[in-house]
Amino acid sequence: MVLEKVLLLVSLLTLLEGAWPGGPEGAWPGGPEGAGERGEAVVPGAPSNASNQQELNQAVLVATYSFNNRSNDAFLFRTSQVDNAQRQIVKGIRYILQVRISRTVCLKRQGRDPLACDLQPEGLLQRVGPFTIDATASF
Repeated sequence: MVLEKVLLLVSLLTLLEGAWPGGPEGAWPGGPEGAGERGEAVVPGAPSNASNQQELNQAVLVATYSFNNRSNDAFLFRTSQVDNAQRQIVKGIRYILQVRISRTVCLKRQGRDPLACDLQPEGLLQRVGPFTIDATASF
């Protein structure tokens, strides 16, 4: 039994060593010294650029629906541009996003999905504004 556990551990270590170019040190961007991909220091728990598009889309969608539910505007809004997206590991995942939201041509009373609505053309009804999303998704 003990021999089986030792062999399993050795097998796992061998597998892990071959999984990254240059051995286990390749697991850390820039090596074990803590340097990031671009040479910057990696600080555990600090915000970092968010790269998972599916997670970002979900965070933006939830925030947009929340904005529309709280807004007194007769029209629906939707995100028209993401300017900055970061995530931070806390007690869950914290998303810090700077986006631009724009008024659509759809009225709230129509009950439509904002993602299916066109943006207002330039003119008196067009509204575009910066919007900061700071939300935490719990594990």
